[in-house]
Amino acid sequence: MKKRMLVIMIIAVIALSSCSGDNASELFETAKFEELQNNKKHAMQLYEDIIKKYPQSEFADKAKERLSALNTNK
Repeated sequence: MKKRMLVIMIIAVIALSSCSGDNASELFETAKFEELQNNKKHAMQLYEDIIKKYPQSEFADKAKERLSALNTNK
């Protein structure tokens, strides 16, 4: 059952990210999903992308917080 739910979540994330542009909100949600999957390296890259591409967005501040937390937990 957990595997099925994970597959559904992955498909949903891929579908949502391919349907529209990679705006800050979508990148942030994908990064959080990567964190849940214990893929810190990719999550950190996505947070860095948000900071670079959308420095004035509310998600840039959230991404900085998550990067700080991930760097602390190394």
